[in-house]
Amino acid sequence: MIPPREKRKNEFFYIRVNRMIFSKMRWILPALLIAMFAFTASAQEKRKVIIDQDAAGPGGTDMQAILTLIQSPHTEVLGITVLTGDAWRDEEVQHALRLMEIIGRTDIPVVPGAVTPLVNSKEFIARWETLYGKLIYQGAWNFGKPVHGPYDIPPMPEGAPHIKAADEDAAHFMVRMVHKYPHQVTIYAAGPMTDLALALTIDPQFAELSKELVLMGGSISPVTDDPEFKYTPRHEFNLWFDPEASRRVFHSKWPRIVCTTVDISITTKMTQALIDEIAKGKSAAAQYTVKYAEPNTLWDELAAAAWLDPSIITRSDRLYMDVSTDPGASYGQTLVWAPGSQPGLGEQLVEVQRDLDREKFYTLFSSLLAGPTPEANHPAAIQH
Repeated sequence: MIPPREKRKNEFFYIRVNRMIFSKMRWILPALLIAMFAFTASAQEKRKVIIDQDAAGPGGTDMQAILTLIQSPHTEVLGITVLTGDAWRDEEVQHALRLMEIIGRTDIPVVPGAVTPLVNSKEFIARWETLYGKLIYQGAWNFGKPVHGPYDIPPMPEGAPHIKAADEDAAHFMVRMVHKYPHQVTIYAAGPMTDLALALTIDPQFAELSKELVLMGGSISPVTDDPEFKYTPRHEFNLWFDPEASRRVFHSKWPRIVCTTVDISITTKMTQALIDEIAKGKSAAAQYTVKYAEPNTLWDELAAAAWLDPSIITRSDRLYMDVSTDPGASYGQTLVWAPGSQPGLGEQLVEVQRDLDREKFYTLFSSLLAGPTPEANHPAAIQH
């Protein structure tokens, strides 16, 4: 039996210890809770996006736009869906896979999309040109390095990938993702609209279940001496390559459509100063970009950066937008109307970007590509 005096001493000892523990926990618990909430908030803040891209490479606007989105710590890239556009799909898939290996993001699935437009074809355009004149840029059809068939894959300067593309096709993948994350997924489309039209054919609710559509495409009245647009200002490749798909997209009920047109893109440039700034980065993404960079227009990169930071855009117009599917001289041209003057046949209102803060854009773009690549932030979305 413990003597009363010893018992009291033990009680005092335990009281003091408990007070010390409690005093420490008063500071530790809040810190732990703050850390937990910060982690949860960080995970919740990541913006889900599917990159629907014609992924010509290595380097160039397509790959640099993909990197812009992946390099942001605030995005969760669910997948990269790849379709024929600037190059043929199968070649582009290989470039995208290799890029994921180089930057260490093989968790992001690369999903093959459409090989050809819904209706348009290289043969039809060859006949069209005999009536209405030559088209300068036709992507995979006339601008390959070298020009080749749809299933040929020339030697890859960056090396062939070891990983494989997803077994699922792009349209079903996109539909599956918007059903898995309803009203949370941004569709970033910087190539022709074929994959989106196919997804809408599979599931008419596809557009409504997405969060928004962010696209690079269309041309209204660009101020430029570029021969591709100087005399045919409404002719833009991404919407022209598959006009029927483009029209289907612009007649679907997206919660929001944001469009980066040629008019604003053509005011940007991948300058040597910008390349030198990115070269200061030591990441694989930075070194890849610098190795293959060319002083071209930052077409797709602007659409990606403006989605990440909308304050880059200083002026926008709200216009109704469509694409001509008349097989005559206007085939594939961009059509726009001010509210109240549209035909009223299901056209949707589009936020058309008109001007930007270039320095802010260049700063964000170069800092993302020069910075570290975020680690894998979601399980691979490939369907097993």
